This record gives sequence, structure tokens and C-alpha cells, in this order.
Amino acid sequence: MITLYAAPLQGFTELAWRNAHAQVFGGIDAYYTPFVRLEKGEIRNKDKRELLPAGNTVSRLIPQIVAAEPDEFRMLVEQISGWGYREIDLNMGCPFPLIVNRRKGSGILPFPDKVAALLHEMETFPEIRFSVKMRLGWERADEWREILPLLNESCVRQITLHPRIGRQQYKGTVDREAFTAFYESCRLPLVYNGDLRTQEEMQELLQAYPRLEGLMLGRGLLANPDLAAGFRQGNTLPVSELYRKVGQMHQLIYAEYARTLEGGEAQILQKLKPMWEYCLPDLDKKARKAILKSNKLDAYLRAVREAL
Repeated sequence: MITLYAAPLQGFTELAWRNAHAQVFGGIDAYYTPFVRLEKGEIRNKDKRELLPAGNTVSRLIPQIVAAEPDEFRMLVEQISGWGYREIDLNMGCPFPLIVNRRKGSGILPFPDKVAALLHEMETFPEIRFSVKMRLGWERADEWREILPLLNESCVRQITLHPRIGRQQYKGTVDREAFTAFYESCRLPLVYNGDLRTQEEMQELLQAYPRLEGLMLGRGLLANPDLAAGFRQGNTLPVSELYRKVGQMHQLIYAEYARTLEGGEAQILQKLKPMWEYCLPDLDKKARKAILKSNKLDAYLRAVREAL
């Protein structure tokens, strides 16, 4: 059976969202954390809280890291593996300039020597199952041609490919022609990620690429949290039931932030509102506007209840 993954999306798929999604909707085999990086030689405290096993209730969580140098990579792996993780994903796909300008994320793809150095460092951790999430390139859609041979010969166990270049960020369309070329050249288990929003699109992709190991769902899963479970079960929830379950999921997310955040209403709202950037795109526009414009927690919660 095909494996379904929840993509790592900064600001969206944090611990509270992952735990609530798994509890209410499910259908996902493994959740990826948004990437973790070093700041001043250490993992940030907020990222530590996201990773500590005691707080995560999903059945399979894969930490993702971003690094440009072997020493940086090693420090991240040593700390994360020290918390008991035996799967770690290397981010070579982030398109945001702050990361790219440091030759991290998709910014590392034009530098095969840097990629090779990180892959070599992986060999010093034989107990870890490493995977890579990447794009076609940063500047050009053929930059992968120098990277894939390195991956094919490495200890990497799996590749997830998002068939855009970094400069696109999330604009334009995915490049299916380039994905096909990558698919045909890749000797490792391959996961597809990018613009899967419906069960029909998921099924079409699996028919076109029967050797795929899995599908990774990102914005499509944020929009319709039932996407994976519905695909598994071969059905679609009635709108009323979908809205009811989204309300249940939202309540769990709110409860988690109310319990753990110390910055008061403003911080809780800052964490809750991003959910509505993608969730339920067919939601009444006035209702969504009322949610996003709420600046008091009571008003926000009332707007959510009325919208659902």
C-alpha cells in the first residue's frame, strides 16, 4: 500500500496541528516536522519543544533538518538522535531567501560538492535512516542532474521531490516533465510532493508513476484535513461532517496552545490564525474574514464557531 506523508510547512504543521490531525482525521502514515536549524550553535528552544518525544502523540514523526556544512549537520543529528529518533530528513528544498542565501534548503542544490559533503557525513551515523526532501534546483530545473547521481550512490534511503525550482517558491505549476525524467533516473524509493489537492489527483499520479513509494501532502492537506483518510477509505465526508471534525481539531489545537503558551491572548491568536489561510477554501468569505480580523480571543472563538 502507498505511504502517505504530511509535509513539513513552517508555521502550519507544528506539534499542536500534527497531534490534533492524527487524533481527529488520521490517514497519514508519518508526519514531518518543519525544518530545525542551529542558531548560535544550538537548536532553538521552540524547536526542542516541537521535537521532544513526550509532547508528540503521532505514531511516526520524522524530524527535518536544514544545514550547509558537515559540522552543522553533525550537531543537529547528534542532538536529535539523542532524543531517540532513528529517522531524519535533510531539507534541500526550502525556497525562502533567508535560508537560500546561506546555501541551505534549495540554495544548496547548485553546489554538488556541498551536498556530497553532507552525504559523506551521513555515513558516520549508520544507525539513522536518512531521507532527503528536495526541489529540481534553485535556479534551473536541471540542477538535480548533478545531485541525483550522488544520492543514488549514498546511504540515503528515500527521496521526496517537489518538482518546482526554488525561485518559484510556490508559484506557477509543478514541472511534470522534469519529474518524469527524475523518476526514470532515480534508483531510490521516491515520494512525490506538490499540488495534490484531491483524491482524483492522487490516484492519477499513482497510475502515471506506479513505482512511487509514497505521496506527500502539504497545502492540500491543510485545506482538506480529511484528504488522506478519505483517499484511504475511498469516500468523501459530507460538508457538515467535515466542518464538525475541523471544529473538533481546532478545539484540540486551541487547548494545546492555551496550555503551553505564556504570551497571553495575542500569542495564542498568532498561532491559531494561520490555520485559516488554507483550511476549508470553500468557507464563507465573510465568515473567514471575521475569523482573521478578530483581535480578541473571545471574538475569534465565536467567529470560528459561527463559521463552522
